[in-house]
Amino acid sequence: MKVLGGLMGDLADVPGRAKKIEAAGYDGAVSAEIANDPFLPLLLAAEHSERIELMTSIAVAFARSPMTLANLAHDLNAYSKGRLVLGLGSQIRPHIVKRFSMPWSHPAARMREFILAMRAVWDCWYQGAKLDFRGEFYQHTLMTPMFTPTNTEHGAPRVLLAGVGPRMTEVAGEVADGLIAHAFTTEKYMREVTLPALERGFAKTGRSRADFEIVCPVFVVSGDDEEGFAASRASTTQQIAFYGSTPAYRGVLEMHGWGELQSELNMMSKRGQWVEMAGLIDDDILDAFAVVAEPGKVGGELAARYGGLVDAFLGAIDTRDESVMPGLIETLHAVPSPG
Repeated sequence: MKVLGGLMGDLADVPGRAKKIEAAGYDGAVSAEIANDPFLPLLLAAEHSERIELMTSIAVAFARSPMTLANLAHDLNAYSKGRLVLGLGSQIRPHIVKRFSMPWSHPAARMREFILAMRAVWDCWYQGAKLDFRGEFYQHTLMTPMFTPTNTEHGAPRVLLAGVGPRMTEVAGEVADGLIAHAFTTEKYMREVTLPALERGFAKTGRSRADFEIVCPVFVVSGDDEEGFAASRASTTQQIAFYGSTPAYRGVLEMHGWGELQSELNMMSKRGQWVEMAGLIDDDILDAFAVVAEPGKVGGELAARYGGLVDAFLGAIDTRDESVMPGLIETLHAVPSPG
């Protein structure tokens, strides 16, 4: 099983962080579209590493067009000699419409078409196919030699799709190379909702779980002493409460009988009660969403909960603190991947 570390932070810190991630034995480094561009860190990481995969988790697809992402992903994959993994996500309607000023409609159907459109562009560049993609949301019918890349040795990058709800997860199973599960996912939800949805997607294209990778970000509460543990618990409950306030994620809470919690958290978020929201996350909810363990036991707890379910863990170790979770990478590497 693979372990991926985070590259989030200032660009000036990325070269050193990428070197540290690679030296520590991680299998990949991940950037995210939060307060920074998700692609610039990967360019620096490619320059200052040799082995690790370089993944966006995630880049917001609907803030861009299939052509712009196809071009950007090609450049990074070619420069990194085939190490890019393009992780995409839809975001939610308010961000797409109000923050990015881009169109929003039928997110699962649009994402399916977005990925197919990108693949059509890549087929044009790498296979010499005529570009003639005509969909409901995207049309790409023009490509001239001047705009066709020539450094095509490493081909197209793998595409992973982030999904929580069954529709988007099914799209991942149909047209993507893997799924980035949301951190706001419990083991029960993954077994009873995520995996069946993926199987429905696989069935549409004749693929199987063996052709697919599941990456799972996991909340971890741990610490070397009481103060560190308390700080870890506080930040994790805050993050769980934030995600729990999102209507799109209500289904995860409903599966555990906590559906009304989503309504309460949502109302508190609209009042700006971000800190107070964490107080609604009790120990039962925390245990469902997070691995809570002493540093030396985190690896075993992760393996016990997610072994046989996922192929890679994301952000399980904070590489800025080398004393946290010793031996975790080795423990997880020993767990067979189900894919």
